[in-house]
Amino acid sequence: MSIEGKRVLITGGGTGVGADLARGFAAAGAEVVIAGRRLAPLEDVAARVGARAVTADVTDEESVVAMFAAAGPCDIVIANAGAAESAPLGRTTLAQWNAMMAVNLTGVFLTFRAGLGQMKGWGRLIAVASTAGLKGYAYVAPYAAAKHGVVGLTRSLALEVARKPVTVNALCPGFLDTEMTARSVANIMDKTGMDAAAARASLEATNPQKRLIQPAEVTAAALWLCANGSEGINGQAIAIAGGET
Repeated sequence: MSIEGKRVLITGGGTGVGADLARGFAAAGAEVVIAGRRLAPLEDVAARVGARAVTADVTDEESVVAMFAAAGPCDIVIANAGAAESAPLGRTTLAQWNAMMAVNLTGVFLTFRAGLGQMKGWGRLIAVASTAGLKGYAYVAPYAAAKHGVVGLTRSLALEVARKPVTVNALCPGFLDTEMTARSVANIMDKTGMDAAAARASLEATNPQKRLIQPAEVTAAALWLCANGSEGINGQAIAIAGGET
């Protein structure tokens, strides 16, 4: 099964891993649709890789339905949209908790539910989760809880579709070299007084390879999950983290 000519929908496609996924799938011959809340970065990526851009809010049920209507039937659905905030649990508000759950977990649920509902045959559902879905990190309890939920959702849905030509998997990268990590570096600098190099090194230290994961590594794993020979990979939470977990 070649992905050439397959239609792939990627949420959070305007920046970071989502933008690299768009690049990789377009290069492999897929028809790429990227979605997100901000049109400008979506249009920039779409112009560079030859994709279509659709605005959508994955936390809103009607918006997700409209997103799939605009995209057309999709063979591959990648739930990549996400956000992160950090704070001690004791200073985390209910609004912050709800926001992390909405984009990182409810968004995957809505995207997977609608994506599966419009698949008529072969299909791939992929969530971009995090090593935070496999272990704990201090000061990001809501984010980690949401990503653990994504892993549970993935494993449960995989059992529901096991007799179909559809697989459901989660990719769990460690700290990535993206715009989101740049914000984490800035936050560490603000909270600890570290300089940029030391703050970045503190994130690199979580990976036994002492480096940040590149978005292209996540893209390569996603392409593999859609390629011949991946049919038996179902319900997995695949760490891309240099041995961290």
